[in-house]
Amino acid sequence: MTAPVFVVEELPSAPAEFVLDGPEGRHAVSVKRLRPGEEVVLTDGAGRWARGEVLAAEGKDRLTVALTEVVEEPPQSPRITVVQALPKGDRGELAVETMTETGVDAIVPWAASRCITQWKGERGLKALAKWRATAREAGKQSRRVRFPEVADAATTRQVAALLARADFAAVLHEDRDYRSEPLATVPLPAEGEIVLVVGPEGGVSPDELALFEEAGAKAYRLGRSVLRTSTAGTAAAALVLGRTGRWS
Repeated sequence: MTAPVFVVEELPSAPAEFVLDGPEGRHAVSVKRLRPGEEVVLTDGAGRWARGEVLAAEGKDRLTVALTEVVEEPPQSPRITVVQALPKGDRGELAVETMTETGVDAIVPWAASRCITQWKGERGLKALAKWRATAREAGKQSRRVRFPEVADAATTRQVAALLARADFAAVLHEDRDYRSEPLATVPLPAEGEIVLVVGPEGGVSPDELALFEEAGAKAYRLGRSVLRTSTAGTAAAALVLGRTGRWS
């Protein structure tokens, strides 16, 4: 098991003693029950991180750590973005959690026309906050030091603009009456940005497919079975991560 990861707002620029307190300190002291001599990793979640050794645990929420050199982890290439249509219930958080653990770089919530769930007003802000909190916690759990960005909810036209800028864009669409290619065999770029679009349970509408195709995104399928919207993005991302060498 690798060292547990904790998130801080800012790391020192040189080796130093650092006090981890607040919610992260409480988790380290009261939940993880870390003790002097144990190893931890502190990160800002944006690629800067440092390994450290616990010097002291005080009270219920204060951990003193001796940090080594701060390291900057560069972004990986190609960058993988998943546009995720809004699922029902807590399946959105499930999708964010597993995609984060898998290794995606960005997640874009999408208000597709066939989505039953709609993010509006205060409810939408709370749902977005849950997605971002899930990405943060899943990033820590999977020992990442660069967490995925969770964007504001996008409209269909905003998604089309994102697809037009991508080096490779794919709409995951399983329909025997609609032309599609297997994602497992299509040539993928070694650099740049790959964008994968996951539709809602009711599928991507014909109008959306036409707009996305105009933007340069073709329809692709994963296999014979039809995956739920909460699992399709994770499966597709895993396939792409393996094929582009990011899992090598």
